[in-house]
Amino acid sequence: MRVLVALSGGVDSSVAAALVAEQYGRDQVVGATLKLWGGASDSGCCSVADVEDARRVADQLGLVHHVFNFAAGFDERVVDPYVRGHAEGRTPNPCIECNRHLKFDRLLERARTLGFDAVATGHHARRVTTAEGRFRLCRGADPLKDQSYVLAMLGQDQLARTVFPVGELTKGQVRDEARRLGLRTAGKPDSQDVCFIRADQGRAAFLASRIPLHPGRLVDHETGEDLGPVEAVELVTVGQRRGMGHATDGKRRFVTAVDIANRRVSIGSPEAAHASDVRLHTVSWVDGAPAGLGGLGGPGGPHHGAGGADVGDEADVGAEAGVAVLAQCSAHGHPVPSSVQLVGDELSIVFGAPQRRVAPGQTVALYDPDHPDTVVGSGIAG
Repeated sequence: MRVLVALSGGVDSSVAAALVAEQYGRDQVVGATLKLWGGASDSGCCSVADVEDARRVADQLGLVHHVFNFAAGFDERVVDPYVRGHAEGRTPNPCIECNRHLKFDRLLERARTLGFDAVATGHHARRVTTAEGRFRLCRGADPLKDQSYVLAMLGQDQLARTVFPVGELTKGQVRDEARRLGLRTAGKPDSQDVCFIRADQGRAAFLASRIPLHPGRLVDHETGEDLGPVEAVELVTVGQRRGMGHATDGKRRFVTAVDIANRRVSIGSPEAAHASDVRLHTVSWVDGAPAGLGGLGGPGGPHHGAGGADVGDEADVGAEAGVAVLAQCSAHGHPVPSSVQLVGDELSIVFGAPQRRVAPGQTVALYDPDHPDTVVGSGIAG
């Protein structure tokens, strides 16, 4: 089997490359680094140093190494929507959109064109094949490093051509393997920030260079009382606590809504910052919608881009009863028992207990309550 390994310059993808080379032979494995961001970068998988680390790891492993320039697609599919989202009061997740449109769409297509059977990545997730030959997306072995949340948009087409070699390993085991092999990335820290925003620049300066930022007013969530100024409404996100000040009672205040048009940011108590439900769009399923949601993209149904079936295509609108799921609202959040139901062309999630409000633009990943490690699908909060 010929495998194209996505080498980001980090320890996880380095060990992934070593494992597939050991399994299939070096002559069957090629490393590829994606040039995504055309501007200056000092973190993530977009910096010059990371590309050089990837090249040197490939050399250490005896692999051919290529660099694919996907910068135009990255701007169109990741950076521009990120900026536009903030201008419209949303908080997009650029890593998820990069996975959706670049790593598990453009890269898979490039691999197919070049004659590769599969793409390997360093994600901490597992692909499980069922007795029927279907694919399941499951959490990685290391609960602290699990990345199934950021892959929850994947469908059968993508999983059929993707492998996750480090998914069965803990992070400690990955580093031990890298040290055993003498890889230069063995002790390299994990990237934490948005790769196209420099640490010395920050989100505010990055956005200010691309869109106008407008001062606004803080208002009380319950009464509408004016509570003072906010520097830029485009920089505020639902659920934010820091920078929102305190009321005279000394209690913490959280953002409950961002109104860009009227330049108002509503803030309220921790109780007001919670919600009992959320609506999702851009819904995708790993292997068809759960039974009970009607004809919403069953097995073998249509897929859109790198995701599963879109909620608007085959939906039997108005399913009578909710379907049980576990909903995870952030990359490191705790999944909570919930129910999902079709409402028009959106998916409504009702939480078993109120949760911190999900910022518009953020992804909610859905897991199987009977198999809590198994991803069912995902959607984006409206």
